[in-house]
Amino acid sequence: MLEREKLRREVVEFINTDERVPRDHLLRKIAAAVNLCRIYDYVEDLYCADNGHPSVDPVVLFKIVLIQHLYGIRSLRQTMQDIDMNIAYRWFLGYTLNEKLPHFSTVSYNFKHRFTETTISQIFAWILNEAVNAGYLSPAAIFLDGTHIKVNANINKKIKKRCLRQPSDTAQN
Repeated sequence: MLEREKLRREVVEFINTDERVPRDHLLRKIAAAVNLCRIYDYVEDLYCADNGHPSVDPVVLFKIVLIQHLYGIRSLRQTMQDIDMNIAYRWFLGYTLNEKLPHFSTVSYNFKHRFTETTISQIFAWILNEAVNAGYLSPAAIFLDGTHIKVNANINKKIKKRCLRQPSDTAQN
């Protein structure tokens, strides 16, 4: 018997996101192995205690960048689009399916202007150490891709255009 496609796209459902993320998912393993709340200790002095707007949770910001690097996502804009559609990513960040995510520029701004290079290095070194100690990473072998790809990305570069000479009328006579 032929069954037709179900077009029930605007149905409201109640789901438990914890049940939708597989038990052996990488992000579940990281969440179990590394208590990322320690990030607060590294960044607390970079925030004003009694002035300004409430910030995006710094742990969430680091988790976003961790997702980007773990899954090889090419940009923060693409990372945020992927997080918006991926239940496991949202689960890892602690966001519900309907909760608004931080804008990619907020993530970028914090990593460019708030977090120092030393702070970022210390946090990611600590995360990697925790993953090694939990047995999820091995420092025995490292693989790098050193592919050299030439691109024409400089919009200010002057390109010499080759002009083709048209034969003159006098040359044909």
